[in-house]
Amino acid sequence: MNFAEFQSTFDHDQLPNGLSPYLAALWHEAHGDWDAAHKIVQEIDTAEAAWVHAYLHRKEGDVGNARYWYRTANQPFPAGQPLGAEWAALVRQLL
Repeated sequence: MNFAEFQSTFDHDQLPNGLSPYLAALWHEAHGDWDAAHKIVQEIDTAEAAWVHAYLHRKEGDVGNARYWYRTANQPFPAGQPLGAEWAALVRQLL
């Protein structure tokens, strides 16, 4: 699956089969279900999950918590980067 194909799944109300948990979390978040996205990544102890977790808390507006998760993910805090650009970078990295 490439980025455009991933985006095309947003036309459906059901999570596509075969997505990694990280992409499933980003899919839920893009569908407006922050809680489902957060529930997925908070159960996984990897750098990828920490990065998605950081993004989710940044989107939520909890900058302090987001900064913690960016450090855990070994990623810089994306000051000034639009959320949509970070979301796209995450998806591209995880595909």
